Parts: sequence; C-alpha cells; structure tokens
Amino acid sequence: MPELVEVECYRTLAEGVLGREVADVVCPDEWFLKGGATASALTSVLVGQWFTGARRIGKLLLLDVEGGPVVGLRFGMTGSLLVDGTDAVGRLLYSSTRYDPKWDRWSVTFTDGGRMVVHDPRRLGGVALDPDTSHLGPDAASLGAAGLGRALAGSSAPLKARLLDQARVSGIGNLIADEVLWRAGLSPLRPSGSLSPAEVRRLHRHLGRTLVDLTERGGSHLGDLMGERHPGGLCPKDGCPLERSTIGGRTSWWCPVHQVG
Repeated sequence: MPELVEVECYRTLAEGVLGREVADVVCPDEWFLKGGATASALTSVLVGQWFTGARRIGKLLLLDVEGGPVVGLRFGMTGSLLVDGTDAVGRLLYSSTRYDPKWDRWSVTFTDGGRMVVHDPRRLGGVALDPDTSHLGPDAASLGAAGLGRALAGSSAPLKARLLDQARVSGIGNLIADEVLWRAGLSPLRPSGSLSPAEVRRLHRHLGRTLVDLTERGGSHLGDLMGERHPGGLCPKDGCPLERSTIGGRTSWWCPVHQVG
C-alpha cells in the first residue's frame, strides 16, 4: 500500500516530468476525479503548460503547474505512478501483480511523446485540483520530537491509532506504524498520552531511522517485522509468537514480550 515511503518515491519519479510541455490529458474514469475536478478543467489548465515542482505532504503528491493550480494525486491502497513506463516502487502489498491498461485512471501525455500515468487497480485514489491540505498534520519525515510529543499528548487513544491519524501526523500507514512501534519497543495499545518525554524521544528516533531504512530498501513492505506479520509469526527480536490486534480499524502485529512499554 502506498505510504509515505512509496509516495516519496513517486515524488522523486515525478521530478522527471518537470518542464515538459503537456500535450494531452486522459481521464477515462470521471469517478476518479475528486473535489470538483473535471476532465475538461484538468485539460484546460494542463494542456500547453508544464509542471514546475513535485512536492509531498504525507501520502499526498502535489504537482505545481506553471501559471495554474496545483494537481493533487492520492493513491489509496493500490495506486502507483508511472513515468515513461517506469514504476518507482514495483510492488505494492495489497495490489495486483499484473498490469492491466484498464486500471490506468488518469494520464498526461507530453509533447516529447512521454507519459505520466496513475495506475490504480482498486480505484481508491484520486486526482484533484488545489486539494485542501488544511486537515493534514505535519509530515512524519520532517516532524521533530517536540512535534511528535504534541501529536500524542493528552490522548487516551491507542498509540498506533494516533500515529495513523493523518490529522495528527501525516504519512504513516499501517506497515510503517507496526515497524516503528516494534523497533521502539512500545505497545500499539498503550494510551498515546501516557508516553514519558524519554519514550517520545525514543519513538521519534526510531520513526526517523525506520523511514530512512524503508526508503533505502524501496518500500514500506520491506521492514524487519514484515515477514512475520501472519498467523504463527514469531518476533524477529526474541522469537515470541506475535499478537494480532485490530487497532484504529487496522490489523496490527506486535510482540507482547518486548513491546511492553
């Protein structure tokens, strides 16, 4: 599933379209257009123009347009970005392993013959013009320890649920949350506001290191815990059978031996 790590890879890939003139916009699925965006509006603002910047806030990719609005791309659980046939990630955990052109939900063709495509088998992402970002919390990759502490403070919600709340911290998904809490030795069920300052700093340290590791490895699905997130899975640290819980509406795997903090 596209989390912060995957969307950052998409952002890097999207830098390859900057400065290239747009020749055509294809929107075969009007349902995929969000926030009042229409095929005609996207065509009007993009054709003859070019993208000047590629930015990311959490799981949202923002493409700046010369003299126009911002195009926002969301990828849901199975969306990927392709530029000139290149996919920056290659594998998404809950997506199909085959490519079907009918899953191309939105695309831009450039005057040089190249193409940028949003491919989404489950159709859970979307394209918007000037998307509202006011509801998003600070990006997890640039969040300081003090900011993380503020996001957790005063809440009785389970720690993992708070980390998944995009209004508090943006970009963390299910796989990253499990990996970070497992590395930090913190229970996902613990009340968020109960962490001591030292524990917040520990969590922040592991969050930063995990994001770097997963980005270098090429995906959120490449964490140390990932291979054991299944019935009968054993903790890679101590060999204890992992617990399976539903937290924040998501299936969670964690170790009851070392994640006791």
